[in-house]
Amino acid sequence: MRIKINGEPREIADETTLTQLVSLLQLKPEQIAIELNRTVVRRADWSEAYLREDDTIEIVHFVGGG
Repeated sequence: MRIKINGEPREIADETTLTQLVSLLQLKPEQIAIELNRTVVRRADWSEAYLREDDTIEIVHFVGGG
């Protein structure tokens, strides 16, 4: 199915969860926040957040500094 991640189209398998997407993208869960269709999804809910055709995902990376 087709989704958008940070404005870029991407093909993924049906029945993909946000947890699976994070793994597929090789991201560190503790360093990101995810917005699904303009709603922030709590990390605890990623495994039950199934993606659908034409979903829009924004992934924000936390950057440390001083």
